[in-house]
Amino acid sequence: MKLLSITTLILFICVFAVPCLLSAEEFRVRGGKTDDFTDSQGRVWNGAQKENQSWGGWIELAPKTAEVANLTDAAKAQAKEAGYDEELFYSVSWASFPATVKYQFKTGNGLFDVTYLVGEHWSPNNRGFDIIIEDEIVEALYVTPGKDEIDIKKYSAIEVSDGTLDFDFAGNAETGAGDLNAMFSALEAVESATTAVDPKAKLTTTWGSLKNTR
Repeated sequence: MKLLSITTLILFICVFAVPCLLSAEEFRVRGGKTDDFTDSQGRVWNGAQKENQSWGGWIELAPKTAEVANLTDAAKAQAKEAGYDEELFYSVSWASFPATVKYQFKTGNGLFDVTYLVGEHWSPNNRGFDIIIEDEIVEALYVTPGKDEIDIKKYSAIEVSDGTLDFDFAGNAETGAGDLNAMFSALEAVESATTAVDPKAKLTTTWGSLKNTR
């Protein structure tokens, strides 16, 4: 009987605990580029100027591209502190207003933590748009930073129920900005930790159940 309990415990660990220790689903794109980019942490950022990829791509209208020639020293330090290579901020995918920038990640259903990254190439504090994720405005009346500066915005536990994580960056005149051409330098979506089961908690519950059946 004791052997049976131990065997059952091992089976529960394999079924419940081990999957929780595997890497979460992660999706990353680098704006303004076709080629993929591997950063200093070994993370792959797919070139955003593609459609119909296994991971997703742009939808409806191919974005335009632009290069960010320089970054301030403060911007470089900001990127490093946040854990991102500065190279991610040197290019953008953008749309000429009233067109919008639309992207889609083939995530499957679940909760995802999303990060929006941007480097401003020429319109200092004068580019205004809404950041829309899954048809919800998560950042209304957003205005990009100064020329050669960067910004990083994080949105936690975005729910996907239709299999795809959708982005839409849409110029909004209500920002009061003179430039309504929406854009991004990089996008990142990582499966939210809130969807994972704590293997220690699962193991404790399982062990308690086994003890009660002995």
